Order: sequence, then C-alpha cells, then structure tokens
Amino acid sequence: MSSTYDPPQGDISVLHHDHELLLVDKPAGLLSVPGKGPELADCLIARLERIFPTVRLVHRLDRDTSGVMVFGLTEHAQRHLGRQFEERRTKKTYIARLAGKLEPKTGTVDLPLIVDWPNRPLQKVCHETGKPALTDWRVLKSSDEETRVRLHPLTGRSHQLRVHMLALGHPILGDPFYAPMSAAEYPRMMLHAEELRLHHPDGGAGVKFRVKAPF
Repeated sequence: MSSTYDPPQGDISVLHHDHELLLVDKPAGLLSVPGKGPELADCLIARLERIFPTVRLVHRLDRDTSGVMVFGLTEHAQRHLGRQFEERRTKKTYIARLAGKLEPKTGTVDLPLIVDWPNRPLQKVCHETGKPALTDWRVLKSSDEETRVRLHPLTGRSHQLRVHMLALGHPILGDPFYAPMSAAEYPRMMLHAEELRLHHPDGGAGVKFRVKAPF
C-alpha cells in the first residue's frame, strides 16, 4: 500500500438492498473495513453504517480492488452468507488486466498461499505451510503487451488472484504490491469484482449481481 491513504470521495453505488441483503459497488482505493490508526478509519462499512445502521460484514475486497460486495442487514443474513462463503457455495467472477501475453487461453492455478511474515501483508506461494488455493482463468483478449482475463477464484485466500497471476509470470497491472514498477503507470490496480452469485438468506433462491469493469 502507498504511504498515504487518500480514499475516493462521493456516494457509494448501491446495487440492491432488501430486508436481508445489501450489495454495493466498492470503489478502488477505499478500505472495506477500518485499518489500524485514525487515519485509516474511513472505509466502506463505516460509510454504509450511516445509511444502513444494521449493516454487517460478510467478506472483504482489497483496498485497491473495485466491484460487487455483499453485506448482511440482519444477524441471520450475516450467518447465512458467511456459511455460503465458507462452503464455497458463492461464485465470484473478476476481470483483470495482466502484464504480457498469457497462454494458453484457459487454465487453473493450484498453488498454496500463506502470509509472507517479514513483508506482511504480502502473501506468497508455499508448498510446505500454505493453505490450498485454486483460481481458474479464461483469456478474453490479448496482445504481446497485455492480457485481459476473467478470473474465477475457487477459494478465498488473501491476495489470491494477485499472487496467482504473479506466479504465472503475468502480474496484475497497477498492483502496488506485486507489480510496483507498473503501479506508477496506471491510475489504479486493474482488478474488478465483476459478478457475485449467491443464495438469498430468505428462502435460498439463487441471485446474481454484476457490475461492468470500469477499465
């Protein structure tokens, strides 16, 4: 992360809300939850609490990632959604722009991840102590310089997509942690949570929420 935290201002785009669910489009550059210290207090959930006082955290997106994020509005919804994430019954889709030309067109990264303690919050691949992590990818378009991909994380490890793409030799463009040389060339990290599929806490019906990538 950069040394100064300068989150974007303006209203948060609400995609959907009802008696159980709240879905928003998180902007890049805004923390999901407060960091340590008063200078990191401004975050998505704090802003949402002003409008939806009962909002409850279910999952997180990295500060520099944008896109679909779900919150519960009741204790029941929080528990129900939490179980879905833990049991991998949600389906998440991301769009990313990567450095270089990724080949083949589709594939799976199966590399265990763990925190890189001397350099935390960075994560790293570790076959001895890492936790299982799986990511499917599909190339949408590519050139010699850049590849646009759709990513499907099958697990939910911290920085999973960022480290897995780095491990392929094609880091996400603009990533301040894992591609710092490119970070200065891009206005943001080129990673966006495009779609989230889940089961509604009231009745279990499948629902889908989607926001087109802004890049």
